[in-house]
Amino acid sequence: MTQSHPRISKAVIPAAGLGTRFLPATKATPKEMLPVVDKPAIQYVVEEAVSAGLDDVLMITGRNKRPLEDHFDRNYELESALQKKGDASRLAKVQESSDLATMHYVRQGDPRGLGHAVLCAAPHVGHEPFAVLLGDDLIDARDPLLKRMIEVQEQYGGSVIALMEVAPEQIHLYGCAVVAETEDSDVVRVGGLVEKPEASDAPSNYAVIGRYVLDPHIFDILRKTEPGRGNEIQLTDALQQLAQDEKVGGPVHGVVFKGRRYDTGDRGDYLRAIVRLACEREDLGPDFRTWLRSFVAEEM
Repeated sequence: MTQSHPRISKAVIPAAGLGTRFLPATKATPKEMLPVVDKPAIQYVVEEAVSAGLDDVLMITGRNKRPLEDHFDRNYELESALQKKGDASRLAKVQESSDLATMHYVRQGDPRGLGHAVLCAAPHVGHEPFAVLLGDDLIDARDPLLKRMIEVQEQYGGSVIALMEVAPEQIHLYGCAVVAETEDSDVVRVGGLVEKPEASDAPSNYAVIGRYVLDPHIFDILRKTEPGRGNEIQLTDALQQLAQDEKVGGPVHGVVFKGRRYDTGDRGDYLRAIVRLACEREDLGPDFRTWLRSFVAEEM
């Protein structure tokens, strides 16, 4: 039976990480600003939030992250120059990012983990359920994961996490969920979570990926959560408490995602994401695919 729950309107995007896996490129440039074809990765994430109906976006930033704010702000000098040239196409692309959403920013002064970054959003979010989107995970716009997660949260209440089946040898890279089936084929009940277990200790091969719809009670738990793995405040630890005691914040469900996901936090996957998305572009794809076939044939 469908229940009535508060409508979700806000999205939180933690973006305070140092991007050490991409050094030296990220020495002075935020990793979130690295281009995926011709848009920075972070713009894809904001576009996803907006397409799911969340146009109030709070970004958790840190030192050297000012370019993120500049990207989603107006650049009158550049716009004026393009206007004078009559370059309407590029002008529209420049203005698109500043018109996407109502953007807010708060700094995570001390990098104490994802749980702490989410806690920084408490004053802005208040007592409403909200979405969290991690910038390393790009979800293809043709596979509306976040929309489905919001539907599930509105049906069941509580919190909803995104899950993806991975090979056993990869589960140590992710949070791992203890799950039970529900009446919906793509929805599971989450009974517990383990942060980056070894394959032999993993309760399943369902990995947590970077999309969450959270009940605001998560903030109360995060305030009391001690540092865990890596001496950081882990969001997984707080979700584990919600999963074990649904009286505080409702149950935890998972949406099993089988669509297209690009992990731009990994250098290899980042390059593969660029190739895949470029191949699918109407303006770039035909010529790029022809070149790619030729390149692969020559190299093989």
